[in-house]
Amino acid sequence: MSSQLETLNSSIDEVAALFDVQLNETPAPVEEREALKAAPKFGTVFSDHMARVTWKDGEGWTARRVEKYGPLQLDPAAAVLHYGQEIFEGLKAYRHADGSVWSFRPEENARRYIRSARRLALPELSVDDFIGSIAALVRTDIEWIPTGDEAALYLRPFMIATEAFLGVRPALEAEHLVIASPVGPYFSGGVHPVNIWISQDYARASRGGTGEAKCGGNYAASLLPQIQAAREGFDQVCFLDGQADPAIEELGGMNVFFVKANGDIVTPALSGSILRGVTRSSILQLIKDRDINVTEEHITLASLKAMLESGEIAEAFACGTAAVITPIGRLADHDFDVTINGGEPGKTTMDIREELTDIQNGRRPDRHGWLARLA
Repeated sequence: MSSQLETLNSSIDEVAALFDVQLNETPAPVEEREALKAAPKFGTVFSDHMARVTWKDGEGWTARRVEKYGPLQLDPAAAVLHYGQEIFEGLKAYRHADGSVWSFRPEENARRYIRSARRLALPELSVDDFIGSIAALVRTDIEWIPTGDEAALYLRPFMIATEAFLGVRPALEAEHLVIASPVGPYFSGGVHPVNIWISQDYARASRGGTGEAKCGGNYAASLLPQIQAAREGFDQVCFLDGQADPAIEELGGMNVFFVKANGDIVTPALSGSILRGVTRSSILQLIKDRDINVTEEHITLASLKAMLESGEIAEAFACGTAAVITPIGRLADHDFDVTINGGEPGKTTMDIREELTDIQNGRRPDRHGWLARLA
């Protein structure tokens, strides 16, 4: 059993070298690639290659390679298609001004991947193999990394159970893959606040469930309430914990923070059903660096409403890999509707966002050693 505190045991050069690179013989033409990079849309365009490692019970992880991006061949009885045994991660590769390429806290993503695999009864991939797979892919497809403000190569590691069988037990075969997509700024017209609907009809996850794992079922469960929120004119959904006195948990794909009028900041405490966001933990550290009082608390819906209606909450924001930090301009449910900070991004929110994106893009010192050079 791998340790949750597992770390990278070799250099990134060494772990990347373990991957056999099988070049795509028909890569995208240079002109086409450059056109796609110039106006990337999140998660719709993919690079020429993908990284891959195969696992079989009794053999472990083998066949580390980078190969042509393309469709997967799965048996119709593959376990992932019937029992949902799969996990994924999300992180980015940033090209700095000197041409070097870096990732932000990839070891934390690797450790969360281990925890997610454990919860879904999948084989645990080492930190070395996780980082080796993303480094090998980035080095192979380095020309796919876009440049410009907040542009990056989005990396999507994922693991699926591939054994062909119909039976409720852990699969004996699995694949770890990494694909890459060039992305631009999450907000094409500049950062703007989103409107959030608090769902009291649906829960994203429950205590003892898979909420702390990064798996597709959690996101699938958020889609119907997302549709309903959109019909009400809202951008995203905030989920509660499903208890008798419901508490705030997170959005469908982002953690949430509240900035009080006195400057203090509060965020829902990890409960076992909230994702341990890498961006979330980084923001907590940056807040502490500013000597701002920040607490992780059990925030009931009733207490949140009271703080919103009294003006005690001055700003709110959500955070995640894709958007980094997203200001929240409005929170509502069937019983209340409150505009926050006049519907404008708050100063504290935007200051922290600027600091975090500056660190990721090499424009500000990396005091905590969060950046890892991939190429």
